[in-house]
Amino acid sequence: MSGFTVVKALNRALHETMAADPGVLVLGEDVGALGGVFRVTEGLSEAFGDQRVIDTPLAESGIIGTAIGLALRGFRPVAEIQFDGFVFPGFDQIVNQLARYRSRTHGRQGLPVVIRIPFGGGIGAAEHHSESPEAHFMHTPGLHVLSCACPQDAHWLLRQAIACPDPVILFEPKARYYTKGEVDESGPDLPMCSARIVRPGRDATLLTYGPMVRTCLDAAQAAAGEGRDVEVVDLRSLAPLDMATIRACAERTRRVIVVHEARLTLGPGAEIAARLDEEMWGVLDAPVLRVATWDTHYPPARTERAYLPDAERVLDALDRSFTY
Repeated sequence: MSGFTVVKALNRALHETMAADPGVLVLGEDVGALGGVFRVTEGLSEAFGDQRVIDTPLAESGIIGTAIGLALRGFRPVAEIQFDGFVFPGFDQIVNQLARYRSRTHGRQGLPVVIRIPFGGGIGAAEHHSESPEAHFMHTPGLHVLSCACPQDAHWLLRQAIACPDPVILFEPKARYYTKGEVDESGPDLPMCSARIVRPGRDATLLTYGPMVRTCLDAAQAAAGEGRDVEVVDLRSLAPLDMATIRACAERTRRVIVVHEARLTLGPGAEIAARLDEEMWGVLDAPVLRVATWDTHYPPARTERAYLPDAERVLDALDRSFTY
C-alpha cells in the first residue's frame, strides 16, 4: 500500500483487526460518529456498529476502567485518549490497575488493552494538547510503551499491540499524522519491541522516536554536507528498550546523542545515557549527549518553535560530541 498517511495506516489496522476478531473493540471520546478528533477511527462505527465502536463520556479514568473490565471478560479493547495531556485523569487506572494485573495474578491473567495516545507538539495547540508523558509510563513495570513515526510502523505496531496479551501504550506523533509512506501488507518487518535503523552511518548515532525521527533525518542530511556520516535510529519501543541494537550502534559509531520532545530531566534519554555509561564505559569516544525540551511546562503556541528541538539543536550537539 503506497501513499498512506499515518492516520490512514492506523485506521486500516483497526479496520482489519476488528474484521478479523469480533473481540476487538474501540472506545473513547468522539471515536464513533465523529471518527475521532484526528479521524483515526473514521468509518469504523458504520462498519462495526456502536456496540463495538463506543463513544464514551469525557472521563479518562472511566475509559481505562471500562477497558480493563472488557479485557477481563475476554475482549481486546483499544482505548483512545483524545490528547496526550488528558491521560492523567486515567493515570491511576493505568499504573495501579492495568499495569499490575499480571503480577497480582502471579502471571495467570494478562490484560490485552491498547491505549492510543496522540502526543507531542508542533501543531499550535492549547495547553494540555502538546505533552510528551512517555517517561511516566516507561517507569511503570507491566506496560509496553511504543511510538510510531511512519505509516509502516503505525499500521503494524498497532496490529502487534492489539495481538499482545499484555497492556500496550502506543504514542502517535500528531505532528506527523499526515506524513505519507508505504505500508507492506505482507506483514511487519520487525518484532514489536525492536528499534529500526532508518539511516545508517559510521560517525555518530542519533537515537530518537516519534516526531523527532524526521527532525533527526534532516539534521543527518545537513551533517552530511559537512562531511559527517550520521546514523539515525528510531527506537520504536521505549519499554522495553532494544538495548541490543542501541549497544551495537554505539559500539560502531562511538558517539551517541539521544533526541526527544520529552523534558530533559529524567526523560527517556537519561535512562539510555545511564545504561550506556554502565555497560560501555571506555568504548565511547564522547559522553552520551541529550537534546530535549526545556524543564518547563509546554509554552503557548506562538513560542513552541523555540521550545521544541530542531535540526539546529541536534547539529549543535553533534558539534559538541566531536569536541571530546
